[in-house]
Amino acid sequence: MSATHVAARFEDDFHRRLIPFLRRRGWRPRTISYIGYGNRQMVRVLARVVLSRPRMTGRGAVQLVEDLLDRRGWRSYLSAPVSYIPVTVRVGGTEHRTVTDRSGYLDIVAAGHDLPPGWHDVHIQAKAAAPMTARVHIVDESVGLGIVSDLDDTALVTLVPRPFIALWNTFVRHGSARHVVPGMAQMYTRLQAEHPQTPLFYLSTGAWNIMPTLVQFLRSHAFPAGPMLMTDWGPTNTGWFRSGQEHKRVALRRLAAEFPQIRWILVGDDGQHDPSIYREFAWDYPGRVAAIAIRQLTPGEQVLAHGTPVPAEEPGERARSGPAPEVSGGDGFALAPQLSELLGRESG
Repeated sequence: MSATHVAARFEDDFHRRLIPFLRRRGWRPRTISYIGYGNRQMVRVLARVVLSRPRMTGRGAVQLVEDLLDRRGWRSYLSAPVSYIPVTVRVGGTEHRTVTDRSGYLDIVAAGHDLPPGWHDVHIQAKAAAPMTARVHIVDESVGLGIVSDLDDTALVTLVPRPFIALWNTFVRHGSARHVVPGMAQMYTRLQAEHPQTPLFYLSTGAWNIMPTLVQFLRSHAFPAGPMLMTDWGPTNTGWFRSGQEHKRVALRRLAAEFPQIRWILVGDDGQHDPSIYREFAWDYPGRVAAIAIRQLTPGEQVLAHGTPVPAEEPGERARSGPAPEVSGGDGFALAPQLSELLGRESG
């Protein structure tokens, strides 16, 4: 048996021991809803069921310490998932029954719904948990343009993936300590104003655990709402940790299949692998990429991202002669006019 399988078995065994202990202390299942999406044929509903400690009415010293710790990012990672618990999802007038996976996640594609285009609430009822609603965005089939945006070092600065800095930001600092990249929120708002009904998907190698914090952060900085496609954190059946690059490739291919009429604006940064992943997608799906927009990190950000002051990937001949036009700039204020001009020439 490989070491990766041992890691997954160890995690499962740990949870099997932890969950009965927490239940005896009064912890109960709680559903955490994520933002989903859909088209005329289907709705993808995303959530997770974890054990949650009961709320205490007193505010003694222990409670004050726990409240303080709740403000730190590392608490998001210390969760007890409820595996294989029955869940009922109601989408419009239709109910769908399923179970969570080994990590407590719910990722269900509900077909045959009656929801019109726009934002809607779907209802999630996990066994022994309070009912929860999740937001989903139904994309109109007439929409021809969509946006996929990376998060780390593209929309916000978390100094990922430099190991020690990433750990500090993720596990210690409060979520609000992240810094927004100037002009990115305005750029997305401008694109959606110039191209009404354009959906925005946030694609990140970050863990689902921190999504509620990210949603609050983006909302507080006026970023448009959009589904978030994150990944799991920790051991799996195929590796110690999931491949962030493969997660992005799979997510892009899935969006291409689910929305065959959409041409994509792919937004990322040059600190890691976004340029090559986006170019690869553009070559694999000719005509499906309207533009690639790359935020250029400063030399200092490059050092924090991967250890050298130069971009991780220099544009090659394949990129310059590729099927998708590219624009680049230091922030959203530099990228926005280039994208508007490029897309305006196409529509004109």
